[in-house]
Amino acid sequence: MTAGDSPASTYARGLVAELIRLGVRDAVVCPGSRSQAWALAFAEAEADGRIRLRVRIDERSAGFLALGLAAESGRPVPLVVTSGTAVANLHPAVLEAHHSRIPLIVLSADRPAELRGIRANQTTAQAHLFGTAARLSLDEPAPDADGDQAERAAGHARAAVAAAIGEVPGPVQLNVGFREPLSTARAEAIALPESAEFDTDIADIEAPATAEARTPEPVAPEPQVLERGPRTVVIAGNGAGPDAEELAHQGGWPLIAEVSSGSRYGRALIVPYRDLLDSPEYGGLIERVIVFGHPTLSRQIPALLRRTDVETWVVSADGIELFDPGHSAQRAPRIAVAAGPIDRDWLGHWVVAAREITAERSTDVAPDLEAAHSHDPATRLAYVREEFKAVRARVDRRLLVESVWRATWPHDRLVFGASRLIRVADEVLPGKKLRVFANRGLAGIDGTIATSTGIALAQQAESETGLTRVVLGDLTLLHDVGGMLRVPGEQSPRIQIIVGNDHGGTIFAGLEVAESTPDALAERVLYTPQEVDLEALARAYGWEYRRAKTRADLDQALTAPTTGPVLIEVPLTRD
Repeated sequence: MTAGDSPASTYARGLVAELIRLGVRDAVVCPGSRSQAWALAFAEAEADGRIRLRVRIDERSAGFLALGLAAESGRPVPLVVTSGTAVANLHPAVLEAHHSRIPLIVLSADRPAELRGIRANQTTAQAHLFGTAARLSLDEPAPDADGDQAERAAGHARAAVAAAIGEVPGPVQLNVGFREPLSTARAEAIALPESAEFDTDIADIEAPATAEARTPEPVAPEPQVLERGPRTVVIAGNGAGPDAEELAHQGGWPLIAEVSSGSRYGRALIVPYRDLLDSPEYGGLIERVIVFGHPTLSRQIPALLRRTDVETWVVSADGIELFDPGHSAQRAPRIAVAAGPIDRDWLGHWVVAAREITAERSTDVAPDLEAAHSHDPATRLAYVREEFKAVRARVDRRLLVESVWRATWPHDRLVFGASRLIRVADEVLPGKKLRVFANRGLAGIDGTIATSTGIALAQQAESETGLTRVVLGDLTLLHDVGGMLRVPGEQSPRIQIIVGNDHGGTIFAGLEVAESTPDALAERVLYTPQEVDLEALARAYGWEYRRAKTRADLDQALTAPTTGPVLIEVPLTRD
């Protein structure tokens, strides 16, 4: 510790320096007095071009912003908050990180031991607040003048990173009491950057990869080899990734891949899987199921896994909270397929039926090219009228998700909020190899805008092309309206928020409660009707606003050049 430095500042600078050395590239800070040493240490690192820093006033949104940054980058993101309710406001994001296996490092500042338990202001029992959701929870005494505080902090940083990216990635809490003086200025003067466009490309800074925090390097487990014989389907839930598609391809088995699985592509993909799982000719013949990720978007999948005549395997690196509705699943960290011929009849049986159902339900109508070039004026006029009618068609939920899917490319990112729209997307969208995100760990509507902003910022930090599109309902938007806050001096995200606005939570209309509850009561406490002026809301937060009532409006809004945040409102009926 240099002369004049407070122990708090020495500790904070040591921790930040080690986090950066271990590969951390993004951090989120919420202002607070007790946490000022950490906040200022990150600000100094930002001024030096060593880290990308985001500052937010609302801890709940800040938590989900960090979640999005970590989900896209794969690196742990530290999140600084002060004491008291500030820590509690992170709980939703921490729970989502826990269930979705996303690395976060919560740096919570606390009162020192002598101020705890005496009703000191802004003091509560915040150590170990997140319980079993935290991979590691440390409650550290206040830094003092004795010992090497920088080295002590570096040890804490190494422990936090190792736990956050360990065998089961997830959130970590480092709770530290700080005594006054809570900070001291750095000896040399620094100038804050004018914007987040750093002179130094942070991605190019030489530093050990984050994984190097683990010692020794983990060895990939031996796969569980399954015979080809049983009639098998592969199910890919949220976050499954490409391994599910690869296994289905190798086994020659039907692939049921939810829209946010990261596996929704390939020749084995079955889009109308609900219909086929309900059918004795298809679902009734299944003998074995292999599950990746976290399926949440249908009732047919849990029902299938509860069947006693179906063998269930869950691919999971750990035995924590297996997706096991039937309480009979076997776990394997990896699965391989035994040598032998593919049962092409089994896969073909599903693929042919899926194509027929998809064709029957298709809303696409091929243009009549002969009519377009007809010598008969009346025929050509009729063609023009039909085409004009098509582009002026009012947008419904299916058209909304199909239009967004069609406009999105592999270098883009797509996020779905928890609303009716993700279920519609899961029912109708064809295969396409995209990076799709959704907070399906707990499937809450919390923090969707903040999460998406984090994804957008992390993506554009690594690429000059691509944007992030977010499809959500109006209540999901309003639940995280604070996530729209733009911070002067920070880079704006390239993001389109596409809001299907049906003025309430009409997802409840598809649940059993709608059949047993009087309309007036359902309207009052379930549908939660709202009449917010979304255009005024967008402009209040400095977002560009567009309204898309027709197919042509929506296509134009989605494909317009986007350099900053845009809110696209799509009016929907409540049916």
